[in-house]
Amino acid sequence: MLELRNVSKVVSGAEHIRDVSLTLRHGSLNVLLGPTLSGKTSLMRLMAGLDRPTSGAVFFDGRDVTGVPVQKRNVAMVYQQFINYPAMTVYENIASPLRVAGAERSIIDGEVRRAADLLKLTPYLDRTPLNLSGGQQQRTALARAIVKKAGLVLLDEPLANLDYKLREELRAELPKIFAETGAIFVYATTEPHEALLLGGNTTALSEGRVTQFGPTIEVFRRPVDLITARTFADPPLNTIALEKRGANFLLDGGVNLPVPADVAGIADGRYTIGFQPHHLSVTRPNRDAVSVTARVTVTEITGSESFVHLDFADARWVMLAAGIQTFKPDDRVDVFIDHRHVLVFDDAGRSMTSTQTMAA
Repeated sequence: MLELRNVSKVVSGAEHIRDVSLTLRHGSLNVLLGPTLSGKTSLMRLMAGLDRPTSGAVFFDGRDVTGVPVQKRNVAMVYQQFINYPAMTVYENIASPLRVAGAERSIIDGEVRRAADLLKLTPYLDRTPLNLSGGQQQRTALARAIVKKAGLVLLDEPLANLDYKLREELRAELPKIFAETGAIFVYATTEPHEALLLGGNTTALSEGRVTQFGPTIEVFRRPVDLITARTFADPPLNTIALEKRGANFLLDGGVNLPVPADVAGIADGRYTIGFQPHHLSVTRPNRDAVSVTARVTVTEITGSESFVHLDFADARWVMLAAGIQTFKPDDRVDVFIDHRHVLVFDDAGRSMTSTQTMAA
């Protein structure tokens, strides 16, 4: 078990990590999710022992390892810029940590071939990394981390530099690979959909602070605050500030949006509501959905779906619509909001209920 207890890191007067406490268990997959400069890499370096926290402590299996350097910890790391030894074959690259550890030849061979089979590298064991595709090179780096049998495996945006097809292929395989080890895996990404594909647990990060930690789907569906909800949305979360009066939220144009049942008891006043782009639609999803008229600014067609950027009152929204949409700039379009998928936040950005659900 890896424990971070009130860990902070200050560099040249700037706070990179702020009072983080986390407990990660063996056999778990843990995603660090946040935008660039949110603290993902800084937190990984503290976990690994590459950096020492300014305050707080790091424990591994009950042992205080706060001042123990990475060389004396059982840690493996895979970076966005995958690193292999160019003069060595794939076999030797994978075997290198076992040779350093002084393992017997038969054990090395068995572990290398097991990892190669797991990562579909068996046909390439005699090649050098420069004769591999980018995906195969990254698989080699992952295989080397696996054979090390590290108790903690850190993956810092390991698929970011691969093309779409290779990323999707490896994303599908990684959870299976993780499940076959007993290690603690920590996977850093800026992409919410990658966190959802990987599953496990997610730590949402913002400006060096953990805003929420828990099962990935729960963090996505039940963010505790507006910062977490925005972290877990791509395209960005649609939001608008408005007033609650009685049983309704009041939108521009005299439109009343029913208050979700989960927060029906909140006091009248000012709130911010949020909803995902795929919960805004051009067709009425059900009889309770509310229609508003918005102005189109841009339409991005991806093929099977379209991202329609909209202006409504003082808000900027994105609608994810199925198929090819042919809206032009300045078109007026009626769009539907389903109040059942709306999240509600107070003036401080706190979620108004821990039970509200934004269905995937």
